[in-house]
Amino acid sequence: MTVTLGDPMGPADDAGGLPSAVVGIPVVSVRGETFVEVEPEIVTLLVAVNGRAKSRRELIEALSARHEECLALVRSYADAIEKIQTSRLSVAPEPRSGRPEKTWLYRGSVRTRLTVRDFSVLGDLVSRLADLELATVDGPWWQLRPDSPVYRQAAAAAAREAVTRAREYAEAIGGQLTGLLELADIGLSIEGREPAMRAVAGRLARRGTAPQDEPSAIDLEPETQIVHAAVQARFTIPPPASLDPCPAASSGRHAAAVTATPPEPG
Repeated sequence: MTVTLGDPMGPADDAGGLPSAVVGIPVVSVRGETFVEVEPEIVTLLVAVNGRAKSRRELIEALSARHEECLALVRSYADAIEKIQTSRLSVAPEPRSGRPEKTWLYRGSVRTRLTVRDFSVLGDLVSRLADLELATVDGPWWQLRPDSPVYRQAAAAAAREAVTRAREYAEAIGGQLTGLLELADIGLSIEGREPAMRAVAGRLARRGTAPQDEPSAIDLEPETQIVHAAVQARFTIPPPASLDPCPAASSGRHAAAVTATPPEPG
């Protein structure tokens, strides 16, 4: 926190391009911030079906069949899935070792990004996707929706914190807030960790009493989202009695000139 007393005609400060203070009126500058912990609203998975074959046609046919199998499985969860997006398709030749001009295999993959809204099906979905032939699953990425009200709530809480801090500083020196000069949104951020599960590949081992043709569900716990919001604010306060400027100083530039003039000989 800083309290400044300056000339409004002077140079602007670095924070927002505004004069540092109003003539004769102290300014209190504060930073308000808050951390809000909430449960995630959606979770994202990245699923890839892979293949290799001796010809492009065989590879494309294999990838198409596996991709359709993957989509059919995902769509069987109906409304639990919020969004299905194909994010990447790749088909590339693999040269023979020592003879780069000769191709002996073709490799490829189709990647699909899934957004899941119902976490109760997540463990079963991940297990069944990873059980598909030559499939890999990356994730989960726990998230809030871009338009989540949590962001606005965090920003408002940070602004209230700035007002509270400024009022406490003013009261500590016997004053009160009299006006707002600036309120700047420093930004929002979400603190998180790496996905709890990365690249689950191939077929999962059967455990417990799961049916012979179905893999056991993986127990996945949602990761708490920590939303951080911060604002910077500047308020005017009346001059405290202990910090009252002398009458000459309150006249701005003229006062500075008079102060700099040597006194006349007595």
